[in-house]
Amino acid sequence: MHRWMICVACLLFVCALSAVAQEKANATRLIELAKSNSAELRGAISATFDAKELSAGTAWAGQGPEFFFATNAASQPSLMIDDAPGPKMQALAGSDLWYAVAHIEPVGRLHSFYYVVNGAHFGGRLDLPAFGPLSYLQPGVPSGVLSEKIVHTSKIYDGMKSEYWIYVPAQYDPKTPAALMVFQDGGWYTQRDGNIPVLNAIDNLIAQKEIPVMICVFIFPGRIGDSPGTPTYNFVKAYSDKWHRTLDDSMRSTLYDTVSDRYARFLRDEVLADVAAKYNIRKDAYSHAITGLSSGGICSFNAAWQMPDQFSRVISWIGSFTSIQWKEDPNNPDGGQDYPDKVLREPKRNIRVWLQDGSADMEQDRYGSWPLTNVRMANALKLKDYDFHFSFGKGTHNPGQGAAEFPEEMVWLWRDYDSSQTAQTYEMEAAEKAKPVFRVTITGRDSQ
Repeated sequence: MHRWMICVACLLFVCALSAVAQEKANATRLIELAKSNSAELRGAISATFDAKELSAGTAWAGQGPEFFFATNAASQPSLMIDDAPGPKMQALAGSDLWYAVAHIEPVGRLHSFYYVVNGAHFGGRLDLPAFGPLSYLQPGVPSGVLSEKIVHTSKIYDGMKSEYWIYVPAQYDPKTPAALMVFQDGGWYTQRDGNIPVLNAIDNLIAQKEIPVMICVFIFPGRIGDSPGTPTYNFVKAYSDKWHRTLDDSMRSTLYDTVSDRYARFLRDEVLADVAAKYNIRKDAYSHAITGLSSGGICSFNAAWQMPDQFSRVISWIGSFTSIQWKEDPNNPDGGQDYPDKVLREPKRNIRVWLQDGSADMEQDRYGSWPLTNVRMANALKLKDYDFHFSFGKGTHNPGQGAAEFPEEMVWLWRDYDSSQTAQTYEMEAAEKAKPVFRVTITGRDSQ
């Protein structure tokens, strides 16, 4: 072999080793390196966390109840977890990097952390999900198949193109009609090793017979850019220009934040009609669920409210029950902020609803208060004897709490499901009936 070829081969080999060394490490690997005082830990930290995260004190990695924390600090930081002292931070020699390994319980819940450096509060996150065992695919549990991306061109939204994926569980039998669940912002939910590991939970819960065999549709908001001049494009473009939002973001808001039956019709008559042509899906609302987060949360509730004959089970994370699309269409008087009053004043729908939000969710001068509107929604549902659950934590506008609780949410949402039935009148649980309405207290304003 020529010398230059040998040099190139050596260089490629070294580069390959370097690439391997710089791969991101998961929480388990970081914890192993920390406990063994490995010289590889510094490189693993640098490869895993963004420099801004380390400088800001917001870097963390978790696997179940086991967590790894790292931060830059000029002097030793004290780690606080759920406002209580955590394990002692360790220094990486020759640097300003500090790290710690911590065990955090309970799992299936949201936690928080921050640091104290020289007596001052530093960094931290209010959204620290500790995932339970059901959020990780369990040994022996078969996993289903996620389809390739499917592109649908809408008629109801004048040429809007939507991307979606279909998840088919291993237990699906074409001879037996399956239940259905639709996920808004669907692509965010499809990574098993991501921060919203719903596919693992679905597989585990189907295997345990806690939820029925179900076809899941993960749909992204559509794009209208390829259909200029249509009524939908003109509306979305005007909204985009008015509020200085991107065209795609404005299309998402038009779909999700509008209080009408248009999006529900789009699902029923277009996307789900196509899915039902490929798979044997039950037609009863009793067997249909819908979920989403933020604007996708109000979208999911809106779809069930507008069409309870299509969707009767709802999960809303950090739902935007606010005035985002209020009066954008002169022909539509309602906005998302009106939903608590609609629940109180309009005929009762036969729906079951899990709401989730956090006290540190958004407050905006344009659209209002996310925490207060979710509290109002919960109280309206309670006062009208809906079958609902409200999980209110301390988190921000972040999916962490909803994702951590997802297995619990699904068990609650599908409890007492009977495949021999096609309908059920939902009733508030006795334990919820015995509780008072939710009360608001002002905390933390003068202590910060």
